[in-house]
Amino acid sequence: MGHRIQTQNRGKGGSSYRAPSHQYRAAVHHAGTPDRLTKGTILAFEHDPARNGPVALVGLSDGSKTYTLAVEGTGVGETLSWGKGADVKNGNTLPLREIPVGIMVCNLENRPSDGGKLVRAGGGQALVMGKSEEDRVGVRMPSGKLKWFHGDCMATVGIVAGGGRGEKPFVKAGKKFHKMKSSASKWPIVRGVAMNVIDHPFGGGAHQHAGRPKTVSRGTSPGRKVGLIAARRTGRLKK
Repeated sequence: MGHRIQTQNRGKGGSSYRAPSHQYRAAVHHAGTPDRLTKGTILAFEHDPARNGPVALVGLSDGSKTYTLAVEGTGVGETLSWGKGADVKNGNTLPLREIPVGIMVCNLENRPSDGGKLVRAGGGQALVMGKSEEDRVGVRMPSGKLKWFHGDCMATVGIVAGGGRGEKPFVKAGKKFHKMKSSASKWPIVRGVAMNVIDHPFGGGAHQHAGRPKTVSRGTSPGRKVGLIAARRTGRLKK
């Protein structure tokens, strides 16, 4: 009897396919609301295995503590503000309608009061491009696309810290292993044709080849559901 292929293993579940969320620092959201000014002081910067940039531990004015995305140029002891009336400076979070055109922002809310969903990766930045009469604010996203947001959506002024980490090579497989271990990713990925015949439908043979059609139907059993699943067409494209 053959072994489960990766598609079946992932469906069954297990530590190899489960993100180690018990090691994550916290869910990082904006500390305040658009209609109320909230202030806090940066106490420390910490590493979060769930992210490719550091997070800042902030002590709020009411005595509680929270985590927020660290922004380039901020330091321990600096005061941060969230909400209406905050100064437009690095690290502060304001409604988009109060941020001037031409300012770099990050950690944008996709909808008002969702806590921040967009432009959160290390080195991420977006640019406020313009404002409309319908209380909409146009922002150029890191992809280059112009996206319009409601004026109540909050955004942090500045660039997410941790940029440039992707430029450093892994050098050895052990470092890549630990990087992939921090997310719900199976690594390394092995080609099916490189496996034995009991491990994969494309495995085995005198040389590496699939040995069967790669196009399978939508209703194929999980143990055979590999390759081009429910392909709309096959064959070589005619010029």
